[in-house]
Amino acid sequence: MTAPADATAPAATEGAAADAYDACNTGVAPPQGIPLHEWALRIELAGLYRVVHRLGWCDLIFNHITARVPGPERHFLINPFGLRYDEVTASNLVLIDLDGHPVRPTLWPVNAAGFVVHGAVHRHRDDAHVVLHTHTREGMAVACKAEGLSHDSFYGAMLTDEVAYHPFEGVSVHEGEMERLAASLGPRQMMILRNHGLLSCGPDVPTGFFAMWLLQRACETQCDAQALTGPPEILSAPVRERTRQDRKRSRIDPRVARTVLAALRREVDAGLTVTTDYRR
Repeated sequence: MTAPADATAPAATEGAAADAYDACNTGVAPPQGIPLHEWALRIELAGLYRVVHRLGWCDLIFNHITARVPGPERHFLINPFGLRYDEVTASNLVLIDLDGHPVRPTLWPVNAAGFVVHGAVHRHRDDAHVVLHTHTREGMAVACKAEGLSHDSFYGAMLTDEVAYHPFEGVSVHEGEMERLAASLGPRQMMILRNHGLLSCGPDVPTGFFAMWLLQRACETQCDAQALTGPPEILSAPVRERTRQDRKRSRIDPRVARTVLAALRREVDAGLTVTTDYRR
């Protein structure tokens, strides 16, 4: 799945990623008042919403994926509250400030819980340009276990000492929780919100997504393994640490992360119609 640090990725791999990302540029000019760099990010983020919907990670109209728009203001894009993930498009994403207020006129409200969770990370982490939060069944199940994430699987071992935890404080609508949530995350890229769900972040869309994919996959494996009878196979601490280090030395970010997301976007794009195209 991952290439060794000294390996050279095939040119075809890079090409596949570039092709998928280039295909998201429809050549349509951005709406008036939206800079080109923001429009490109809107298309990329809307595409990720469709991928997450296809993977089944969405929770009706709830949860969010946010992306910070380049600039000193720290404005970030969030989905319109009330739409399903497969209804999100580049143009209907809402640009908000760090206080949760829309920067431009919009017909859509902003979910307070989305602002608290995502705004906390965008406020306090200069490197976290993209934040994903999910309520998947497996993620919530692991979040409800006192021991948290198991590191006795292929994916779980990769995440040894890589996952932060934040205690449950109720529905995340109180701004007072923002600093505590950011402090719980610290410098890590992944966090389990106790009794709640999963969170990941990254410097760009593919990296943030792939961090969530790894965490989600580890949770899925754990739930399946714990549902089987028989004693678990426990990995030793040295093996867990070696697996973690191998992942950190591999070229997951950004090349593999970009290629993985591009592959999923090609699958989404193949079924788009004029009325379902997110690139508008």
